[in-house]
Amino acid sequence: MKYFTDIWKNIDWEDIALRINNKTYKDVELALNSSKLDNEGIMSLLSPSAANYIEHISQKSKYLTRQRFGNTISFFIPLYLSNLCSNECTYCGFSINNKIKRKILNASEIIDECKVIKKLGLDRILLVTGEHSNKVGMKYFLKHINILRNKFSSVFMEVQPLMQDEYILLKRYGVDGFYLYQETYSKKCYDYHHLKGNKADFFFRLKTPDIIGNSGINKIGLGILLGLSDNWRVDCYFMALHFLWLRKIYWKTSFSISFPRLRSCIGGIKNKNIISDLHFLQIICAFRLLAPELELSLSTRESEYLRDNIVPIAINSMSVFSKTSPGGYNNSSGFSELEQFSLRDKRTPKEVSDAMIRLGLQPIFKDWDYYLGRR
Repeated sequence: MKYFTDIWKNIDWEDIALRINNKTYKDVELALNSSKLDNEGIMSLLSPSAANYIEHISQKSKYLTRQRFGNTISFFIPLYLSNLCSNECTYCGFSINNKIKRKILNASEIIDECKVIKKLGLDRILLVTGEHSNKVGMKYFLKHINILRNKFSSVFMEVQPLMQDEYILLKRYGVDGFYLYQETYSKKCYDYHHLKGNKADFFFRLKTPDIIGNSGINKIGLGILLGLSDNWRVDCYFMALHFLWLRKIYWKTSFSISFPRLRSCIGGIKNKNIISDLHFLQIICAFRLLAPELELSLSTRESEYLRDNIVPIAINSMSVFSKTSPGGYNNSSGFSELEQFSLRDKRTPKEVSDAMIRLGLQPIFKDWDYYLGRR
């Protein structure tokens, strides 16, 4: 079996950086006028020259988004089941070296969280944990997944990399998709920021989306932590190649791309490679032009002002009212935990929904009903 790791090993990071930086205005115009982007085209849209065409890129992005998704914007909410983690990562509040109180939600606490979320009207949920396969692994997932599957129409997971038979089993239990972020495609940078634990294995993480694809999972989510590496243009290009590879091989699967920017957290590094709002918009629009059908997701790491302005241009999925600590939704629990990262948009689902309606968009709180069946 061939993995994306085989593709990655044959591409030189510095060579790609040079080629992207050498793209001209003519190259950008050629990409904008193309009906289908190739590798050179995505390089052009990520290049410094493309910043001068941001208005044209945004207009085309908005046209393609509306053409493919109409005026809809889908909402989802993350549910953190645990902040226990066996990895040491320089940018994460859950890192094993942080001296914080750890928590794993039990069945009763999960039900309490679900009750609060259901009252908010949200029916599409992303289950998130720290990476600790011994205490928060398959045994834990299988014990509690039915609670969540019976309460929500769509269930996705963002957990540690698993084995193929484990993904197949979780799909059988009703999980719709898995999100696994590479964080950065620069191995040098990756090794610098991942110091201990299973996550320190760059190549195993890189090949895991292929393992997910081979499991027949309905959706695969990719992402990098923007600002972690010193060259976001090359990082984004590698993520584009990764997506294109997966789409070609696992063509029955749908895909999602997320764009988290590095945010402060207790015990975490300071962001030295700040991605400007203009460049952030450039990245998102480049992916929309690359794949008009692709789910592009925006998190509550971003401010309400920025989200309200970028969503109509290119985004079709967004998290709302996120709490990044286990037990964070049920105020009566009396359990307060360190957030995994700082949040910017703290509006309630109704406030976000009202804002989207004012922008001419139709908020979607659930993907489907049970009577429609499942794949």
